[in-house]
Amino acid sequence: MRITHVSTAVVEANFDYTFVRVYTDTNVVGIGECFPGPGLTAVIKDLEEVIVGQDPMNVEKVWRRMYQSISGTSPIGGVGYNAISGIECALLDIAGKTLNVPVYQLLGGWYRSQIRIYADCHAGKGLESLTPTLLARTPRWMQQLEGEAGLVTAQDEVSEVYSPEAYARKARQAVDRGYTAIKFDLDVPTPTNPTIGVQTLEPYSRTITNADLDFLVSIVDAVSREVGRNIYTAYDLHWMYNLNDALRLAQALEPYGVGWLEDPVPPENVDGLAFITRQTKTPILSGENWHLRQGFRQAFEQRALNLIAPDFQRVGGLIEGKKVCDTAELYGIPVAPHCISSPIGLMASAHVCAAIPNFVALEFHGQDVPFWEDLAQGSELVIDGGYVTPKGPGLGIDLNERVAREYAKAGEPFFDE
Repeated sequence: MRITHVSTAVVEANFDYTFVRVYTDTNVVGIGECFPGPGLTAVIKDLEEVIVGQDPMNVEKVWRRMYQSISGTSPIGGVGYNAISGIECALLDIAGKTLNVPVYQLLGGWYRSQIRIYADCHAGKGLESLTPTLLARTPRWMQQLEGEAGLVTAQDEVSEVYSPEAYARKARQAVDRGYTAIKFDLDVPTPTNPTIGVQTLEPYSRTITNADLDFLVSIVDAVSREVGRNIYTAYDLHWMYNLNDALRLAQALEPYGVGWLEDPVPPENVDGLAFITRQTKTPILSGENWHLRQGFRQAFEQRALNLIAPDFQRVGGLIEGKKVCDTAELYGIPVAPHCISSPIGLMASAHVCAAIPNFVALEFHGQDVPFWEDLAQGSELVIDGGYVTPKGPGLGIDLNERVAREYAKAGEPFFDE
């Protein structure tokens, strides 16, 4: 069996769902998904030259060829690993289909057959959609809905969207749908600082006032009162605040027993991460921006966090992601993977989660995407009661190209069309 060519497609949703297909001379085709990034599909096409003619069953050898090919341009990180992650996923899909086994079997077999999902929630009514460069946008298909849905900041008043009551309502909705774990962002506008957040014009000052701090704590208090302590709740700062203010917030959340506080400082500041972790009882999580095992090593060695969140569509692939998780297990660190993907990426991630002992919950970020589950084909992908069940052969799922084509991003290729 030999790889013949590679093709890509991009669906414009809350993020750019970037898909890659790997084709073989035996007509076995694999599907994978990459974490979005600027110029990503061009990088994938460059890597096509590196892997055409190779045996797709030699997954790690093909991975090594790609890894070596980007060593001069993306030695320790970057969009090259997004591309490699998606291609490697497609190779594992091919291998699983060829051997008639699920991907988790290729990773060593499962510890659990059902994977707990945590719902990433937003307090607004509409869809939060970002470009690969984190600019707010209204997708083309959403513009056609004539106001039925829209960007959170465009559709609702800030004071309504980001009120503690709005957070509590959204938490209740998620719990009523069966989720036992939920997460909210805390890098949001406050009554005294309406410009905090990545979608605003003033993302530069990382300082928060006492009033801001009290407001953010009131959000956590409202959610806790609404759903109780038996629901696993987590909060994300998206590296928005300075070191001291992030620590103040982490310490203020200690009475609420939250599952974790995510990315309190920029991911490159591992020393700062360790500084916070050592001075708060609130568990600290990070890792979505790190690539390969090497990207996690300093954090592990410094005991700089309590949990990790590798993104398997970005870290370097499913096998490399499992190696990261196995290393974390050596240090006694649990894993709650980051995932902002379509059903393809979520199911791929679920296969890894099945095959590791130190798993907590897997992120689901598509609640507000009206066609999210419709993108799945050939699988019983149902997030039922807050769980998903990975199956086979391969990933056990394929892309519904009819739906994907309807929401395809303008200007990007759509597979071989």
